[in-house]
Amino acid sequence: PRCWSRCVCGLQAPWPGGRAVPAGTFPSAQPQSCSARPGLLTAPDVVSYWQKVFEKNGIPEAQESSEYIVSFVLGAKTFQSLDSEKLRDLISLVVEESRKCEAKNSAFSVAVPPPVILEIGCGSGAIALSLLCKIPQSRVLAVDKEEAAVDLTRENVHRYEHTYHLFPVNCSAKHLLPWGPMDFIVSNPPYVFHEDMASLDAEILRYEDLDALDGGDDGMRVIRTILTLAPPLLKDSGVFLEVDPRHPDMVEDWLHAHPDLLLTLRAVHKDFCGKPRFLHIQKQSR
Repeated sequence: PRCWSRCVCGLQAPWPGGRAVPAGTFPSAQPQSCSARPGLLTAPDVVSYWQKVFEKNGIPEAQESSEYIVSFVLGAKTFQSLDSEKLRDLISLVVEESRKCEAKNSAFSVAVPPPVILEIGCGSGAIALSLLCKIPQSRVLAVDKEEAAVDLTRENVHRYEHTYHLFPVNCSAKHLLPWGPMDFIVSNPPYVFHEDMASLDAEILRYEDLDALDGGDDGMRVIRTILTLAPPLLKDSGVFLEVDPRHPDMVEDWLHAHPDLLLTLRAVHKDFCGKPRFLHIQKQSR
């Protein structure tokens, strides 16, 4: 697309211990620390509660309706994609790499600034907030083409008392460069093959923003945009993507066909079902 992002929401956690809601959880009281504790409801808990409410009031498709609402609030494509192990896996890859970089610099007694992370397609801000929770000293720029998503991310950040800034920008690299160079880029982009769209659940097709799902004929329309945008924004770290299981080989072939990007597929990680879903794409040194 000509412009993947109309707005960028810059999220900054100024000191350790900053509070954020872990992905897939809901606050039942005032914000507390990030550690697991009584008072937080998981996504399945909320679905179960509202399913009972809907059933009591005679609302049809009670389970499907409650699952759709919860996944929509959390910025997920489907309720199944909210599985905590899956969501945590994408985040954990960034956290692990950040800790490796920190340990490497510490070994040489090199003082480095906090990591800067760009999330493309922030939705509700679940990934951005989770990264801030795991790496509280980081700065996370959360980009989405929908202003409503940026507003929701800002609201969630405000609720958990993170300092934030909101800037209207387009998706060209020159508008993001003042924030960089970025240490990491992370995204759960639209990656559904266009021919597979018709087989999605009826509720998704009826209510979901199809642009947030449809990745084009080969599912790589937005993925290509991200990878093309990445090189001038990155240090020597990498891009972390969630993709369709068919994409790892396709992405590797596409990168080989575009050597000028200086990007290489460093690792492919499997999800909890054993499917190759997470890519770590490294920027090469010149």
